[in-house]
Amino acid sequence: MDSLTHAIEAFVSNAQSSITDIHALEAIKLISNNLIPAIRKPGDIEVLGEIMMASLHAGIAFSNASLGAVHAMAHSLGGFLDHPHGECNAILLKYVINYNFDSAAIRYKAIGEAMGLNLEAKKPYKIKENLFDYITNLQETIGINRTLGDLGVFPNYIPELAAKSLRDPCIATNPRIPNSKDIEVIYEQAL
Repeated sequence: MDSLTHAIEAFVSNAQSSITDIHALEAIKLISNNLIPAIRKPGDIEVLGEIMMASLHAGIAFSNASLGAVHAMAHSLGGFLDHPHGECNAILLKYVINYNFDSAAIRYKAIGEAMGLNLEAKKPYKIKENLFDYITNLQETIGINRTLGDLGVFPNYIPELAAKSLRDPCIATNPRIPNSKDIEVIYEQAL
């Protein structure tokens, strides 16, 4: 989920380029096609190779386009409460997409298509809904079904987490620049 988040955030980053786009979309395709099989058959070397290739593509993309609010917020959670980075990303991803969507709707449509979703002729709100549902289903299928509340995040932690997130360098390349209240709302949604 961390690699998927790398690829998605790099693709919608305000520092993306045609080169990073190629790598980000390839990573999204490979992860979408191989993550569940890799978990179900952990000994399948071909599937694992595809996941490793996806991680490489995502790494190339985000190393050159940077990341966004998901990572800024996950870094704060991991540092403040010592939670697993990939799980924090997975929990936050759909809520940040929901927040960012209108600022990068065409790019999120391309992400959904790379995931294998049929989004042709769909209105933007349906595309956003399909992405949200896809990510929710993927998380549940691979066993990431906890909320931030399940991880021990309490509402009174949120202002400090939001302040730390806004100081994280990843926030600068988010497609929509959030303020403290925006970040607080996203954390609240993930509780």
